[in-house]
Amino acid sequence: QVQLVESGGGLVQAGGSLRLSCVASGSGFSINDMDWFRQAPGKQRELVARITSIHSTNYADSVKGRFTISRDNAKNTVTLQMNSLKPGDTAVYYCHTVMAFRNYWGQGTQVTVSS
Repeated sequence: QVQLVESGGGLVQAGGSLRLSCVASGSGFSINDMDWFRQAPGKQRELVARITSIHSTNYADSVKGRFTISRDNAKNTVTLQMNSLKPGDTAVYYCHTVMAFRNYWGQGTQVTVSS
């Protein structure tokens, strides 16, 4: 069983920065790929960033060069550093992983970017 708890969302002006954190409980964190997804009102949930167990990363084109995903396996934590935020980044951000063929999601954290 895995529980994911996000924190760090909030309201920021365009051009600002936020740092999201996701803490995972349960075992096996270090061997899992970890993702950040987001869902804006009226839109489908989309993958923002992924980090593998060996710390390779990939990003959605819309956030490349602005967002950085990282992980600390000793603390069971994955972090999303978001810089140069735009109003289009406004969404609920979710931490996600798959373990034993089952999807696990956090409760989500709201990020709002004002123009």
